[in-house]
Amino acid sequence: MRTTLRRIGNSQGVLIPAPLLAECGIQDEIELHLEGKKIVIEPVQQPRAGWFDGYRAEDDVDVWQQLPPDADSEAWEW
Repeated sequence: MRTTLRRIGNSQGVLIPAPLLAECGIQDEIELHLEGKKIVIEPVQQPRAGWFDGYRAEDDVDVWQQLPPDADSEAWEW
């Protein structure tokens, strides 16, 4: 696909078609960087994205409840 640069104030910009942005998963923010003489545009990845995908609270085991009642009854030595 070819397109042209357009003047935007003192800079230049490129219009990217919406279907192309959707295919790449780009919404509002992007990351720009150079690879040699190429400009690479990537979607911003949210930190820790997907960490809790598939998590179900009802499957979570509370390990503190599994301790015997007198587990902390001994005096601590410092």
